[in-house]
This record gives sequence, structure tokens and C-alpha cells, in this order.
Amino acid sequence: MTSKRNRLRIIPLGGLDEIGKNMTVVEYGNDMVVIDAGLMFPDEDSPGVDLILPDYSYILKRKEKLRGIIITHGHEDHTGALPYLLRDLGQPVPVLGTRLTLGLIKVKLDEQRITRPKLREVKPGAHLSLGVFGFDFIPVNHSIPDGVAVFCRTPVGNILHTGDFKFDQTPIDGRFTDYAALTRAGKNGVTLLLSDSTNADAIGHTPSEAVVGTTLRRIFAEADQRIIVASFASHIHRVQQVCDAAVASGRKVAVTGRSMVNNTRIARELGYLHIDDDDIVDAYEMKDLPPDQVVVLSTGSQGEPMSALARIANHDHKTVSVEEGDTVVISASPVPGNEKAVSRVINRLIKSGADVVHKGMAQVHVSGHASAEELKLMLNLTRPTYFVPVHGETRHLHAHARLAEEVGIPRENIFRLENGQCLELDEDGVHIGEHVESGVVYVDGLSVGDVGQVVLRDRQVLSSDGVSMVIVAIDTQHGTVMAEPEIVMRGIALTGGEEEDVLREMRARVNKVLARTSSEGVTDHGVIKQALRDSLSAFIWERSRMRPMIIPVVLEV
Repeated sequence: MTSKRNRLRIIPLGGLDEIGKNMTVVEYGNDMVVIDAGLMFPDEDSPGVDLILPDYSYILKRKEKLRGIIITHGHEDHTGALPYLLRDLGQPVPVLGTRLTLGLIKVKLDEQRITRPKLREVKPGAHLSLGVFGFDFIPVNHSIPDGVAVFCRTPVGNILHTGDFKFDQTPIDGRFTDYAALTRAGKNGVTLLLSDSTNADAIGHTPSEAVVGTTLRRIFAEADQRIIVASFASHIHRVQQVCDAAVASGRKVAVTGRSMVNNTRIARELGYLHIDDDDIVDAYEMKDLPPDQVVVLSTGSQGEPMSALARIANHDHKTVSVEEGDTVVISASPVPGNEKAVSRVINRLIKSGADVVHKGMAQVHVSGHASAEELKLMLNLTRPTYFVPVHGETRHLHAHARLAEEVGIPRENIFRLENGQCLELDEDGVHIGEHVESGVVYVDGLSVGDVGQVVLRDRQVLSSDGVSMVIVAIDTQHGTVMAEPEIVMRGIALTGGEEEDVLREMRARVNKVLARTSSEGVTDHGVIKQALRDSLSAFIWERSRMRPMIIPVVLEV
């Protein structure tokens, strides 16, 4: 029987049943490698939270085994947790990625003051070893340059992790997915394939990025005034096409938004973004140019409240103002959960007189992820024995599993995992192992991990049902009331009379509760607070059908 030490363990800590915080552990004996370290942006269910990280405590507890962290490409859902992970590890660990990927990572590490990171550049097609693992890096197309799939040789079989990919037949940078390398991997034997599932429920093929450039050129040629284009700052291919369309229409490009400024600078310095110095201007210089000679490249395609585009729509941006007749292009799809925020920004822009063009009106955005037919091609090129769909919500993972069955992979060889679920591979095959610690870590300002479900639940209650505070002063010896109770309410709408009449009735309820606890000789603050909370909760429910947060404050006199 194979010992536990000789089992290969594949453990996704994030990226399953969600879009974001991608992180996968590959472990064998005393060697461990992490593929990707991403974050996820919060939705309306996480009020006040800035970022969501995967729970990587499993890695921290075994950090002496960690041989390296491999990043497949530069998007934040694959890189954003890296500064936090490296800080918590407290020791230098090799971080491997392609040139652009490491360039974007370095900026994040500098911002977080992670000093002396061990960044190791890998070239597509290169081979290297980390512990018992051997890695090949296979070029793939995505919406950011320099993406790679990772082929991992292990003592008990070969793993292929696709990263994010699509099969673009006309990539704008001329860098094709390496079909030959994928085919060689299939011939050498892919024991386990982990493949991007984001577009598994989209039929056909994902259009080429090049079609967006054609659309942008047409829009730019027809625009009479200033053009504002909002896109992901990391979508360097899209940024390149905006620059090309601007130059073709005789316009200068002005860049605004911190991440957009940083990413365009890095991409130009590393040779991934091509635009002459004469064709790109500082946002402060833009006011000296006629509106029909300017394209503003902006962040904010997801409607983020503090992004450049949102501030432009709210007329509080320092350098850019939107005017009647301007053209605004939203060159992105809303991430699930951001639809309302994007709609709010679009409505404000239209009220200001702008013509807004989005994906529903013209082909100003295409996905960077493979659709169903491309996913089938990946499966057929690599011919894996076992298959795990990754990077997607539940519907995407299930759709990808169905595609795998369609191309001939037996159902019993397809594993739909959950975050923290361990897949073990040995000479006898693949099977589900024990579940490891997993979950999420919330970043709230400077606080990392201090916000939990209780805090989030309190915030949700405050945002939906409001808060009521009752302040009472009691004699610590006898429990008698020493002053009239004070009641403060925020966000609560009560029926049944004028506000003062309602407050008077609430005070009567409070006095009744205090009279009872006093007659019973109760001096325990916890008992008094609970009695007040129960009474006011019942009263407010009767009047409003709301259950606000009720905070009793007992002062000792």
C-alpha cells in the first residue's frame, strides 16, 4: 500500500464556486508549490470590506516545505493575495512568473513594502525544477500578455494547469498559444488536467481580441468631441488597441486612474505597450488640447465608487470633466455583482450629456476566456486521464464537467472539487482525500483577517434595519433607575404616531423592564441588557416589521 508521504496532493484553496482568489497547492512529501495567489473584490454581501483573500493558513503551517510560488499571469485574481502571503510567510520564497507578470507584481509588493522579494523570471517554453517537481511553461492567449499554462512533472504523474486562456487565432501581439507544446504534453501523458472554466457555458468560440480594435476605430472616427474609454488597467491588449485607434484618428492619449497609470508605465517600459511619447500626454496637459484631439484612458469599468470614471461621472475628477456630446466607451463586462454599480455610472454619464457605448451596443469587449468549443479542444489536445474544472462559479464548473464527458472522459474520472477539498494521486489512481482548512480572509483598511462573519452580519443588519441605542443609569447596589432612559434611533421608520409619542412609549417599555429587574434585585448588567434588548426588539417588530441592531448601554451610578 502506498504511504501517505508518496501521495501527490492537489488542494485548491480558492477559485472554485467563485470568480477570483485563485490559489492551488501542489504537494508531495516534503515539497510544496503554490500556483497563483489571487484575491476577489467584495460584493454587496460584504459591506465595508476592501478585498477578499483565500485562507492560506494551510500553507503557513507548512511553510518549511514551500519551494516556490508560480503565477500564471498578471491579473489581480491571480496575484492580489501575494503581498499578504509573502508578509505572513516571513521568509523569502521564490516567486516565478513571466516578465510582465513580475513587473506588475513588483509594483504591488513595493506598495505593501515587501522588501527583497525573490522574483524569478521564467521564459515561455522554459523548464525548471522546484524540489521534486519539474515545470514547463507553455504560452497561452489571454486578455493580458505573457500568460502561461503550467505543466508539472511529479514522481507519480504529470499535471497541467491551464491558467486563464483562450485560443485566439489573430492575437494582436502575434503571440499564439503553443498548440505544439500542449500536444506534446498530451503525448507525454497528462495524468490530471486543471482547466479554466469561466466561459464553459458559452457556446462556440470566444471572438478574437482584434475585433475590438475594429470597433474602436469606427467609434473614434465618428466621435466629434472628447472620448473616454474605461477598461481594466491590467488589460494591456485592450489598452494597446485604444492607443492604436487614438493615433489612427489623430488623437492624443491621456491616462487617468492610479492603476492605469502604473500599468501603462510598466507595460511601456517592458516593451509590451507600444505608443510614441508624442502621442501620450499627462492628464493635466489635456486641457490645453481641443476635445476632438483627446482620448482619455480610464479605470472604473466596474463602477467602483472611487475609480476615475465614477469621479468623472460625479463631476469631481481633478482633471477630466464630461460634457455634452462626449463619447464614453465601457470596454469591459461587469463582473457578477457589479451590474448595478456600472448602471449607476452609465446613467450619470448620460445625464451629463455623454453618448455611452457598452458591450450591449457594440463589440467593445470580448472575453479573455475560452468558450465551450475551445475548452473541448484543450481537452482533446492534452487527453488527460483525470480532469478537474477550476476557475469558475458552480454553473461553470458543472458545464465544463459536461464538456469533458462529451469528449470521452469517463464520469468517474472527473472531479468537481470545493475549495479546501484535497485530491490525492498515487500509483493506484486518483481519489478524494481529507478536507483541509480553507475559507476567506477579509481585508478592511489596515485590518487583515480581523473582520469575521459576525462583523459582516452586524454591518448587514445596520445597512438594512438600522440601529437603536438605549442608555440607562442604574444604582449598582439596588438596581434602581437613577435617570430617565435615553433612546437614540437611526435608520428605523416606526408607525403608530408622531416620533415623540413613539419614543415616549418606548421609554415606558424600558421603565417597565427596569422596574421588573429592580424588584427582582437584578444587578447583573448582562441580564439587564438582554431584558432591554428583548423588549425593544418586540416593540420595534410590532411597529415596523424590522429587526434592527439594539445596543443597550447600562451606566453605573
